[in-house]
This record gives sequence, C-alpha cells and structure tokens, in this order.
Amino acid sequence: MSSVKAPRILLIGTADTKSDELLFLRRRIEEGGGDVLVMDVGILGNAPFDSEIPNAEVAAAAGVTLEQLSDLGDENAAMSLMAKGAACLAGALYTEGRIDGMLALGGTMGTDLALDAAAALPVGVPKVVVSTIAYSHLVPPERIPADLIMLLWSGGLYGLNSLCRSSLAQAAGAILGACRLAQPPCFDRPLIGITSLGSSALSYMKRLKPALEARGYEVAVFHTTGMGGRAFESLAEQGRFAAVFDFSLQELANHIGGSCVTAGASRLTGAGRAGIPQIVAPGATDMVDYPTWATPPARLAGLPSHAHNRLIASSLCDHDLRCEIAREIAARLGSASGPCCLLLPLHGIEEWDRPGQALHDAGGLAAFVAALREAVKAPAELVEIDAHINDAAFSDAALALFDRWVATGHIVPGIVKLA
Repeated sequence: MSSVKAPRILLIGTADTKSDELLFLRRRIEEGGGDVLVMDVGILGNAPFDSEIPNAEVAAAAGVTLEQLSDLGDENAAMSLMAKGAACLAGALYTEGRIDGMLALGGTMGTDLALDAAAALPVGVPKVVVSTIAYSHLVPPERIPADLIMLLWSGGLYGLNSLCRSSLAQAAGAILGACRLAQPPCFDRPLIGITSLGSSALSYMKRLKPALEARGYEVAVFHTTGMGGRAFESLAEQGRFAAVFDFSLQELANHIGGSCVTAGASRLTGAGRAGIPQIVAPGATDMVDYPTWATPPARLAGLPSHAHNRLIASSLCDHDLRCEIAREIAARLGSASGPCCLLLPLHGIEEWDRPGQALHDAGGLAAFVAALREAVKAPAELVEIDAHINDAAFSDAALALFDRWVATGHIVPGIVKLA
C-alpha cells in the first residue's frame, strides 16, 4: 500500500442544479486516489445527495439562513452571500489543514462564487475552476487569484455529455496532479520581493538577485504585467516579505492610464499597510501598456509607442499623465506604515527611454522628476540617483540603502547557508 497521503479536495458547486456533474467529479477524483469534501452552494432546491458541507452551513458562514436567502427574491444577492460563506469556509478549511486544494465548477453564477472562494486561499495552494466562461472578458482581472487554473467547461451548460465529461475529467486530473506535486512556499529564509518588467525594459534584478542571495536571502522576482503585481501585492499583504525592491510600478501607470494590463487599484499599497520595508523606484512609469493587437487607450493615441511582441505594446505617457502618476506614487508611499524610500534615477526609468530609443522624452522625464520632488513627503524618503535605472550605479545605491536598513534593524538579517 502506498504511504503517500491522498490529496484532499474541496469540491464546490450547486448540488441542486449540478448534481450529476459534481458526482462525476467526485468519482473521478476518488478513482484517481483523492478524497473529496463537497461544498453545496445551491439555493434553488433540494440536493439529491448529501454533501460534507451542506448549503445551510455555507449560508450560516455568511450570517444568514437559507430561508432568509429565499426571502430576498434575488438570486444574485443570495448567491453573493453564499460566495461570502464559501470563501470564509474555504479559508478556514485550509487553515485547519483539512484540504490541500480546491476545485469548483459553474456557469456565470458559479464562477462568480468560485472566484471568491479561490481568492480566500493563499498563493501556492492549488485552485482550479472549470467554467463556461473561462478566460472570458466577463471575468475582470482583479477577481482572478494570481495562481488560478481555469478550464473551459465545454458543452457543460445543462447535463452530462461526452464533451462535458472530458472537460470535467481534465479538471479532476488538474487538481489531483497539482495537489500531489505542489510545493507550497516554505519561507524558511527571509524573502525579498523584487518587481520588474521582464528583463528587456528593466534589468536591475540581474545584479540585485545574486547580491541579495549572497547576503542570505531568498529572492522572488515578479513580472509586472498584471497578474504578477497581484501575486506581489497578495504576498505583501500577508506579510511574507522581509523587504521589497518595488522598482517596476508600471502596473500603477497602466491603471491610472486606463489600460487593461493592471494589477488593480491596490497596487503599491500592500507592503505599506503591512509595515514591510519598501525600497521603491518609478521603473517604467513613463509608459502605458496595451494589447499589441488592439489600440492604445484613447488618451495616448498618436503618442510614440513600442511593440514588445505580438501580445503587448507600450505607449509613451503625455506630460500631464506622468505628473499625475508621480503624485499618486507619492500619495501611496506617504501612507506606508513601515520604512519607505523612493530611489529616483535621474537619467531614465526603463531601457526604451534612453537617448535614441523609441520612448526617449527628456522633457517628460524632467516634468516627472519635478513632480516627484514636490510630492514626496516625510515619512517617505526621496533619494536621487545620478544614473539610469538599469545602470550598475543604481543597483549599488539600492543595495547600500538595503544594507543600512539591515544594520539599523529595519530589515531582518539574511540566513547565510554554510557549505
């Protein structure tokens, strides 16, 4: 007999309308060697089978009864409360060590609920949603957990068929495999979070990562193209970082500039709220991203742009937008509860703004620098660096500040592993 523990899967769905599908998924997971806890989130009728977590328990977790939900006479309002209960219970089940991962299924209503339940689980916990609207524009980016797996529920609107079974079986396999092979972060060494926009526009992490690892830290670099920033902010809010080098604020520029490539309205706030020491730089805030296959935001029409690949392009910000971004950066840093310093590279903030490159704009950079000088106030510190953000001098200055904060006790010392 194998000594490997069976993955424990939280299976979420509306048992009153999706009983056949839930039972099919339960069988596939159990045949694959997993254990299942079914959470019934249905409100329309009686379920034809008993679930481990009945809908009455889900409603109670939201502070209501099923009768009260029925009395609302509004399915959307009722399911929103069920989503609250499902998220509460999912988080508690994981914290109590009763589940290893989550699988949910649904149409628009079920997917709406499933996204809340998935968001209640930390980054690194397997979470799969099989949905009739997987990857649809109906799903706003800010609702998607950073490590969510989505599969299209093909032919799954009403009842089982061969296409539907195929989709559900893939979902069962995905959650089983993810739980069996998952390696949740162990956080056995102090973790430093660095943000960057790939390695073409911003390249400082090539110097920072080995230097910080030599100091005994684990380093995670986040790609700030929307979901990367969401993962970064989520971990910051959980207090997982010993410090951050938040040097790519381009998602904030995107959000202000009206781009769909956004990490949400909370970008550049998680570390500040958690009191995590922040070394910040305005990397790539001179441009707003947009899909290469689409058109740039109307505000930026006609301005110089750079096509990075067939998926993502960047349009230069006008001077007014750059000043607006500068003021917003300063405002967010001003509310930080922990040590905070903005490093301001005076010779440029991303590779394509160098002289001769597509997004070079000396006047725009000067306006941006002036706006930051005026807006950044104590307790945030402003340190100007006579270098480009990708120059070695900038990375050296960042490391010198980091070392000073370690020496003064603002940052936990790294753990140097002996050979």
